[in-house]
Amino acid sequence: MPEIVIVGRPNVGKSTLFNRLIGKRRAITDPTPGVTRDPIYERYLLGNHPVTLVDSGGIKGDRDEMDELVSRKSLDLFPGADAIVFMMDCTEVTAEDEWLAERLQPYKDKTIVAVNKVDDVTRESLVWNFFAFGFQRVLGISSAQGNGIGELEDALMGLLDIEETYEAPEEEAGIKLSVMGKPNTGKSTLTNLLTESSLSIVSSIPGTTHDVVKGSFTYKDNKFTILDTAGIRRKGKVEEDVEYYSVNRAIKSIDEADVVLLMVDCLEGLSEQDKKIAQLVVRRGCGVIIVLNKTDLLTVPNQFNAIEDRVRFLFPILSFAPLTGISAAEAKGIDTLLDTVLKVYKQLGRRVETATLNTALKEWGESYQPPRGKEGHYKVLYGTQVSTNPVRFLLFVNRIKGFPEVYINYLKNCIRRDLGFSSIPIEINLRERARNESKPGDRSKSLMEKSAAPKTSSAKAASSRDASAKAADKKLPRDLRQKRPVFKQTGGKAKAKPERKKPGGLSAKTRRAERNKK
Repeated sequence: MPEIVIVGRPNVGKSTLFNRLIGKRRAITDPTPGVTRDPIYERYLLGNHPVTLVDSGGIKGDRDEMDELVSRKSLDLFPGADAIVFMMDCTEVTAEDEWLAERLQPYKDKTIVAVNKVDDVTRESLVWNFFAFGFQRVLGISSAQGNGIGELEDALMGLLDIEETYEAPEEEAGIKLSVMGKPNTGKSTLTNLLTESSLSIVSSIPGTTHDVVKGSFTYKDNKFTILDTAGIRRKGKVEEDVEYYSVNRAIKSIDEADVVLLMVDCLEGLSEQDKKIAQLVVRRGCGVIIVLNKTDLLTVPNQFNAIEDRVRFLFPILSFAPLTGISAAEAKGIDTLLDTVLKVYKQLGRRVETATLNTALKEWGESYQPPRGKEGHYKVLYGTQVSTNPVRFLLFVNRIKGFPEVYINYLKNCIRRDLGFSSIPIEINLRERARNESKPGDRSKSLMEKSAAPKTSSAKAASSRDASAKAADKKLPRDLRQKRPVFKQTGGKAKAKPERKKPGGLSAKTRRAERNKK
């Protein structure tokens, strides 16, 4: 795909423009200069044609160690780019702008100068001053308000010789990995190794990565997308807003991932922060692999086995998760890690037939009956698998209130052991079956019983007519009400019951009327 790179000095609005073009908050935006460090790659539809949009780090004049790494990474993007968007601020021109304009002269045929922060008509005249830098394409835009974005896209389409189409091609699906863990555990080193590039900045300075860096690679004919995330520290140690946003981006990457690689420094061992990350992963139903990095630094025989045993002991929430050791710096154990990823991903897409599950539930119930409560034994009546990736099961029980958690854990272990879900998290939800709710397969039985029941339609019709007559009678005055025949059910037929006459052939009401006249 064509590659469009957004470049400029710090704090001119590169990340704001990047987020506006792709339609989501992918890059962190903050008034603090130098927030973006690693180049951020994202698929972007330009005229419904897929292109790769790159947000680069700000290029500074006065540089410390980190600024030098960021600037060098951004400058290295120029030769491979198909189009360059050089962003400048309409309100001021700095020495960094002039220095960068000189470095872009060899690439001016593929460069568009985007003069940012033209927020109102009073600033439009300022754009003409920027033609003095010698670039042919100069546009005024406002990345914050969206002014001039359409003209910028038209200029990019003309530069790349792209014509607008009506249908956009779908993005090819693949296995998504998220690399997570504490700062300085080797996440960026592993990402660069897998993508065979210098995608992420690698430094001994903790917290180098701010944004989520995305890359791709192929292994055994499987396409992978990898997300390198910022190191997650304890909440009490997060003081700056930028780190707060970085941690939030890292946590949200769990929702995008199929499998999470939880990186742990094998020399430091597992920490409470690693446990909290694991809880988030399990709660979302992602596959997770514990990756013990820096095994090349182990010197004592069987030290790795001792570390593994300690992790299993202190980390019961991930008792199901595979554990593998690697050295990202020396590229050791990578094939074993990726084979484990494929195994976990296959289990995430596995589905068990309902009949197979219910047969297994019956056998597990016979081996270990649910505990007894105040109202009798708890029972698992039947169940079904409701989703894959994440894997969820729904079990119907006789009572939900007080259903023992220990038995749910027993069923999870049985499902992992017998149904092929040994290495992934499993969620079991309970539903109480109502008394009038039929089990699977009971519908045909109820229909047969209904057809075999005696037909009493005539009796029901007679009863309905009688009720209607009584209701109509109540609406009339008392002296106008008439005696209506009452139908009595006799063997399925309606038979009229004659009105009972009083002695002397006169009713009691008539005799009272005669007495009153006298």
